[in-house]
Order: sequence, then structure tokens, then C-alpha cells
Amino acid sequence: MTLVFSILRFVHIIAGILWAGGALVLNFFIAPTMGATGDAGKQFAGHLMGKTRFTTFMMVTGLTTVVAGAILYGIDSSWFQSGWMKTGTGIGFGIGATAGIVAFIFGVMLGNTNRGLAALGAQIQGKPSAEQMSALQALVKRQAMAAQGNTICMLISIMFMASARFFG
Repeated sequence: MTLVFSILRFVHIIAGILWAGGALVLNFFIAPTMGATGDAGKQFAGHLMGKTRFTTFMMVTGLTTVVAGAILYGIDSSWFQSGWMKTGTGIGFGIGATAGIVAFIFGVMLGNTNRGLAALGAQIQGKPSAEQMSALQALVKRQAMAAQGNTICMLISIMFMASARFFG
């Protein structure tokens, strides 16, 4: 069981680093740059989201992190039945896990919103109609909310995952 635990922990940590790093770099630097560079930013966004495997990478690393973490928490808690869950360490990992799962949900929302933006962008020829502009504004607002939620939850998860062992 120690080997399985060690492998799962390694997978969880590496996937989490890749997932969180990608999300935070995207949310703090890439997305604001895309928004600030007008048509060039839209072209870049279209290429990044539509022609690379970035969204697949983020989905796979996020899902791998969540699944490996759930199994690790299950092992530590005797499959969610031990008193360990009520210790400082168990609570810390539980908070970090919850924040990570919510970050994953926000990430899925971002992916869906980005696909919606790409589809709408492909429909717009020239100046957008009033209906297209309204849809665009709604998608941009949803994207900003999901990105903010993703960032906050990701940072909370990292903080609790990194420090939970010190709470016991």
C-alpha cells in the first residue's frame, strides 16, 4: 500500500503543479494580455483554445489531480470513515480538496465559456449585431467570474494542501 500511496502522491503533486501553474499563469497574465491586445489577442486566444491541446491538458491535469487526491484522502481516512477526518490535518486536506474541486468546476465553466466565445466569434462578420453584442458581453462577464472563482479557489487549495500536515 505504501508504493501505491507514494505513486498516487507523486501523480497528485505533479498534476496539481501543472494544472495550478497553467491556470494561474493563464488567469494572471495570458488572459489580461489577450484582452488588452484587441484583434491580435483574439487571434491568439482562438489559436490557443482552438488549435492547441491547452484545454485538453488543463482538463486532464485537473481531473488527474482531483481523482488522485480523492483516492489519497480516502486511503488516509479509511474511505471517509475515520476520526482522522476531524483532525487538523484531515480538516486542512478537506478544505484544500473542496477548494480544488470547486476550482475544477470553475475551470470546466471557463472551458465551456471559451468554446462559446469561439463559436460566437466565428459567427460575427464585421461589426456584431445588437444580439451578438449582448451574447458577447454575457459570455465575457461569465468568463471573468469563472476566472476569478478559479483563481481564488486554486490559491486556497494550494495554501491548504501545502500546510495541512502542520495543522495536526
